[in-house]
Amino acid sequence: MRFFLAVFLTLWLVLPGVAQGVDPDWKALSERTESVLESGDASAGALTALRGELADWRARFQEAQTANAARIETLTAQIEAIGPPPEEGETEPPGIGIQRSELNRRLEELRAPVREAQASFTAADGLISEVDRLLEANRAAQLLSKAPAPVNPVNWPPTVAAIASWLKAFGQELYAPFATPTARAVWQARGGELGLLVLVAILLLWRSGVWLGKLRDRVALHEADSAVARVILLTISVVRLILPVAGLFAVVRILQLMGAEGLRVDAATTLLPLMGFTILMARWLSLQALPMRETAQAFLPVSPARRPAARFYALMLGILLAGAMAVEVITQTANDPVVSNAVAHLVLLVIAGINLFRMGKLFLSEGEAARADDDDGGGGFWAQVLRLIGRGLILVGVLSPLVAAVGYVNLANAALWPAALSLALIMFIGILQGFAFDLYAAAMRRPDTGRDALLPTLVGFVLALLSLPLFALIWGVLPSTLREWWTKFQLGFDFGESRISPGSFLTLALVFLVGYLMVRLLKGVLRTSVLPKTKLDTGGTNAILSGTGYIGITIAILMAVTAAGIDLSGLAIVAGALSVGVGFGLQTIVQNFVSGIILLIERPIKLGDWVVVQASGVEGFVREISVRSTRIETFDRQDMIVPNADLISGVVTNYTLNNASGRVVLTLGVAYGSDTERVERILQEVAEEHPMVILNPPPLVTFDGFGTNGLDFTVRVVLRDILFKVVVASELNHAIAKRFKAEGLEHPLPRRDVLLRNPEALQPEGPPST
Repeated sequence: MRFFLAVFLTLWLVLPGVAQGVDPDWKALSERTESVLESGDASAGALTALRGELADWRARFQEAQTANAARIETLTAQIEAIGPPPEEGETEPPGIGIQRSELNRRLEELRAPVREAQASFTAADGLISEVDRLLEANRAAQLLSKAPAPVNPVNWPPTVAAIASWLKAFGQELYAPFATPTARAVWQARGGELGLLVLVAILLLWRSGVWLGKLRDRVALHEADSAVARVILLTISVVRLILPVAGLFAVVRILQLMGAEGLRVDAATTLLPLMGFTILMARWLSLQALPMRETAQAFLPVSPARRPAARFYALMLGILLAGAMAVEVITQTANDPVVSNAVAHLVLLVIAGINLFRMGKLFLSEGEAARADDDDGGGGFWAQVLRLIGRGLILVGVLSPLVAAVGYVNLANAALWPAALSLALIMFIGILQGFAFDLYAAAMRRPDTGRDALLPTLVGFVLALLSLPLFALIWGVLPSTLREWWTKFQLGFDFGESRISPGSFLTLALVFLVGYLMVRLLKGVLRTSVLPKTKLDTGGTNAILSGTGYIGITIAILMAVTAAGIDLSGLAIVAGALSVGVGFGLQTIVQNFVSGIILLIERPIKLGDWVVVQASGVEGFVREISVRSTRIETFDRQDMIVPNADLISGVVTNYTLNNASGRVVLTLGVAYGSDTERVERILQEVAEEHPMVILNPPPLVTFDGFGTNGLDFTVRVVLRDILFKVVVASELNHAIAKRFKAEGLEHPLPRRDVLLRNPEALQPEGPPST
């Protein structure tokens, strides 16, 4: 009965997926896609729409691959618990074999829809790749298409006539609401709304700039160089950019309410806000990146004398780009759109090329001047960027008009305008980065740290990364291609039996971060609340804290890897190969690592100990013990990094291992003829009177013998704290000298006996004088 119940439940779970089979809609879509790919005559819009459908199905198949994952995992664990089938010649209980067969059968039934989804996912992914290749091929063919030579004078009159005809028709469509009484009655009935919109348009297009300009001048007059003022000024400039664009939308709404209609009016109402925004944005970028005030911080390091010319070139490029948008619409109504489009674009490309060439020359000269002024000859990072941008603008400004002149207008447009837009995007990113710096400085109220702080620097780095897709779109990468790249990035890559994806990395980072913070919290609790209440010394406390940190971080890493679903079993072969390298190339590092663990466990030295490393002669106090090395602070206040292997395998003198006491030995002498017992008694009294000298064991004074210059004595005393060894030795010497002087004892003086072999040679010749 249990067997039939299990079979029924399994079929109830599996049969819907099996019965579904291949979806007929997916089958029809795949067949239609294959036929389109074989013909290759679909338009770019049709291919893009087809690709969108394929991407939706691929997402469904990807989600279906995780169906019954929990149940599959449970059955796999049950099969592994039963164990492998018996080898040839072996037997097992009949019930185990039947159970294994039933579990395998149910597992295969559950895996069937997953495998089908995997196959369909692979097919959809392949079709998407083919569609992308076809789209790229069509775009390349469009870029390399050649139009009739626009420099041919024969093509100029039709182009001028087409533009004039379009403008004439546009004027007629604009005049249509005023042409008849009926048309006038339509918009006169909406007089109140129209009047309000006209007032709003005038205020937004004309007066908003005047009022905001006065506000900007007032802020700049009081504190123009502060971070808060720069944030306010940038905010005012953004509002000053947005309000005129809103005024253009009001103008479009006025035309719609007045009843102006027609193909050209519709195109104009669509283009007007876009063209206005393009021109205003070019002006705004030039003013922010190349400010008019000489003391203002400029994103592009151009000298104040050349900023007006650079701003003019940037504004002209914005106007010409808006004109290129209008040309695309106007020339479509010409008798020969291809010829008219080529001629009109050639005029714009020539003027834009001149502006790009001049701006490139300006940037190049500014970069060369900065390099000449720099002592290192480099001129800094931005000087190099200016030189690079200048050379690129000169190259594009010269080649694009020449390419367009021979008929490759699409290729010229695809090179010149992206170059101008890339420059605009670079300016925009720089302005945002400067805003982040100023906002941080204003929030922290420390204007001197805004440019050097880490947080705004990271914000600028993130902005630069986020701009990469925009640069790709500017230079012609299709949005579908970008989405495909993002999809591949989200899918990740296979690592052994695991799949590494951005989600896995994010999970890994978050779990490890939480684990690391928990370890820090645990160490803080142990350091401040638990360990101070124990009888452990400093070395034991440090060993427990270090061990807790290493074990906790290891556990955090393992938990993060497990939570991310990364299977490390595939690293077994790699780890085996690396063990050979560890045995040879990393032998010293491993030795120091093991020695560090021994130091933390055995604790022959601890923090604060006074040690002497005999191998290297390093003497000082132990300040830090890590798993690879130990930091010793010498008496000269220098930090010496000693490998842990030297502390384990070599001889180390630890003055403060078990206790702080230690012995001081003083050697001295007295002159010959002194009472030795009296000297010994005086030295004993001086040693016992010092407060740092321990009386049990008592000081020991010995008469060592007869020296070359005097009688030799040695004083041996045990101190309460060996750290005062040098101080106590000096104080004892002072006390002994003072007592010797009071008792009349003399220190020995160097004495030499001179033996003469012929003393008669010293006698003078002749009789002695009377």
